Amino acid sequence: MRTVIKHLTFKGIPLDGTLDQYVSKMKQNGFKHLSTEDGVAMLQGDFAGYKSCYVGVSILKQKDLVHKIGVLYPEKDTWSTLSGNYFDLKQLLTEKYGNPTDVVEKFDSRSEPRDDESKMYEVKFDRCKYYSVWKTDKGEIQLSIDHNSVTSCFVKLAYFDKINSATIKKQALDDL
Repeated sequence: MRTVIKHLTFKGIPLDGTLDQYVSKMKQNGFKHLSTEDGVAMLQGDFAGYKSCYVGVSILKQKDLVHKIGVLYPEKDTWSTLSGNYFDLKQLLTEKYGNPTDVVEKFDSRSEPRDDESKMYEVKFDRCKYYSVWKTDKGEIQLSIDHNSVTSCFVKLAYFDKINSATIKKQALDDL
């Protein structure tokens, strides 16, 4: 009899359990635990063919239940490498989960940036809207081009488990 996994998985590990349990499983998968602060464990390791990715595992502090994972891919200095990472990962996710439910790939600037440097400028000043979302029966996956102020630009991938996110939402509603 086969066990049906009801939770979204990351590296084959269901997004479930306590933060310590999840970190332990990630360490077994070759990730290095860097720190834990305010309900988020930071790890580093290789993921989906990319070296030295940062992975944040999040819980709701009151519940100690893993419900979200964010992956920050290595920083890129050029639009060609940044968008290349985004489109490579988008293709892999589409192969696994089908076509995205929602896609926006545009610049919110007066005129379309023409060269690599001007596109990176738009990313750094929050005028680049590149994201794809896959909604599945187990949760949601979001891929985006993101930045940290004007210092770094990277691709971000986030996993939101449906069951545990609903549990956390129910607790929040009960609190109100």
